[in-house]
Amino acid sequence: MTVSKFILPIILFVLTVAAGFWVTKTGKPYNTGIFTLHKLLAAAVVLAAIAIAKFLKIAPAQPVIIALIVLAALSIIALFATGALMSIQKTVGSAWLLIHRVAPFVLAGSSISAILLLVKTI
Repeated sequence: MTVSKFILPIILFVLTVAAGFWVTKTGKPYNTGIFTLHKLLAAAVVLAAIAIAKFLKIAPAQPVIIALIVLAALSIIALFATGALMSIQKTVGSAWLLIHRVAPFVLAGSSISAILLLVKTI
């Protein structure tokens, strides 16, 4: 397996994070166009991750890779949940905001580590 199969999800993830920074810079109330772009890119990342899951069937099941994938999935769930809470609430608790700001780094780290291990094993 080559890293090239992961290029699209990586690009989508970077664009999602960039759009998230852009949403933050515009402040509340969120700009509808930028906010929609951010949500659509996030959905595209999930769809790309599902497509990558097909490749996991050919990879040997290593506990470390499985743990990293679970961590990435939990990060995605945390990002969607906190993002939804932040979009519907007028005020956001600092804990939700902290989770939404830390989860992308956890997602990137666990995903990159899993990809590198997958590439080595296949």
